[in-house]
Amino acid sequence: MTTMNISLPEELKAFVDAQVREKGFSTISEYMRKLIRDQKEVAEFNALLEASTPVPIEAFDPAFFARMRAKIDRSR
Repeated sequence: MTTMNISLPEELKAFVDAQVREKGFSTISEYMRKLIRDQKEVAEFNALLEASTPVPIEAFDPAFFARMRAKIDRSR
């Protein structure tokens, strides 16, 4: 594992400390890893959306969303 050091203003450090306590993380590193993993998933989802073929609005029915979920699951 690699180490990264960041500098935060006191206000942000207090926010991070509160989030760690409130959300039950053991360490600040655990909290930061979760934030980064979540952001990575957002970026991957956005990439899938950008690569998809546009469809008419009428095609957004339950079957469409089932296909999208399956496509996302396959990409993981």
